[in-house]
Amino acid sequence: MKTSRIIYKGKLRTEATHLLSGQNIITDAPLDNNGKGEAFSPTDLLATSLGNCMLTIMGIIADRHQIIMEDTSADVTKIMASEPRRVSEVIVEINMGSNKFNEKERQLLENAAKTCPVAKSLHPDIKQTIVFNY
Repeated sequence: MKTSRIIYKGKLRTEATHLLSGQNIITDAPLDNNGKGEAFSPTDLLATSLGNCMLTIMGIIADRHQIIMEDTSADVTKIMASEPRRVSEVIVEINMGSNKFNEKERQLLENAAKTCPVAKSLHPDIKQTIVFNY
């Protein structure tokens, strides 16, 4: 089954539709690459997908082990390199909110984040810097 359909809208903008849900995502080229920067760029989505995946897998593990993970968020920073132009590093700062986790819970959640499918799918040349704030 196909996952998405992407339409080039002109002026370096695309619209992607998730075929199962019908949800849309607009992308623009970034300001530093001839774009408007009015929406996520494709490389922004790549970096953001890492944070999304980490929180999702952490949520699965939290549910499985009855760990409360309220108020958890992630801030993502994408670092670009040139020659060739590519994502060189993704920094994900996971803010664990006001939750109080014991050492076992911390290990479970941190392992879940670091082994999420997106983390395991990114090329090893892309540095993944993961910080957990408790």
